[in-house]
Amino acid sequence: MPKRPKISIIGGGNVGSSCALWAASKELGDIVVLDIPAQENVIKGKMLDLAQCAPIERFDCNIKGTSNYEDIADSDVVVITAGVPRKPGMSRDDLINVNVGIVKNVSENVKKYAPNSIVIVVSNPLDAMVYTCWKVTGFPTHRIIGQAGALDVARYRTFIAMELGCSVEDIAALLLGGHGDDMVPLPRYTSVHGIPVTQLLSEEKINACVERAKVGGGEIVKLMGTSAYYAPASGVIQMVEAIVKDKKRILPCAAYCESEYGVGPSGKGYFVGVPVVLGAAGVEKVIQIELISGEQKLMNESISHVKDLVGVVTKLFPDLA
Repeated sequence: MPKRPKISIIGGGNVGSSCALWAASKELGDIVVLDIPAQENVIKGKMLDLAQCAPIERFDCNIKGTSNYEDIADSDVVVITAGVPRKPGMSRDDLINVNVGIVKNVSENVKKYAPNSIVIVVSNPLDAMVYTCWKVTGFPTHRIIGQAGALDVARYRTFIAMELGCSVEDIAALLLGGHGDDMVPLPRYTSVHGIPVTQLLSEEKINACVERAKVGGGEIVKLMGTSAYYAPASGVIQMVEAIVKDKKRILPCAAYCESEYGVGPSGKGYFVGVPVVLGAAGVEKVIQIELISGEQKLMNESISHVKDLVGVVTKLFPDLA
């Protein structure tokens, strides 16, 4: 009998718990959610609660809450959501300083207990955290991936569908670059059941959808006072499903690039948002698409911001250079 895939989620807050919910509902494998010792009883309670949904929702998997890293042993996929959100008065450097410390610790334990896993990083600032995880684990680059593009595309598709009054299932879209303001919109690659969106919406309305997607997280924070979690978790589990089912999905992810998209010279790459083929090996291929001059300019700016973020990390933590 083949064993079920094992999915471990580090960080049991809103995003981590929502990841567990989506993964269980899709019956993707056995699930471990790990949180800090001070939250051990809380995460055990949450996961016991989720396990008790199984008879009603008709999924069958083992679900465990823990604070012991030994429980993530032999994981096929590890999702890192651990970290703190940016608070008023915190600079970008302050946030990086705190979260790099957290992700370093998590990554050391992933390296120790789940050395063959594929890691999906969700913690912010994303590009800096993916880089940190890669440096600390020493894993090959195809096994380190950042989640942002799946969420941004989902938001963009949602807003296009709202504008058109059609099903989101008929919207196909692609975005490159970083999360939020660093997003590189590609209306030329957006279609509605094969019809170019430019034939259905004005440039002004398309741009409005792009802009709303860029600030999608901020819009939710203003409404409920905390960061989004259902959609970010859904984006993560879309990636997890592609990996554990070897689906060869083409999804936008933060993946390691060197010559692709003009990121950097050989041997000096960065993790940037690009379309990739996701399968059992992790990132199985980076898809290089044709960009026109305006799109490449935005992509260059996004890559530059990634390099700046990594520069802050290596300045604060020289051992990660």
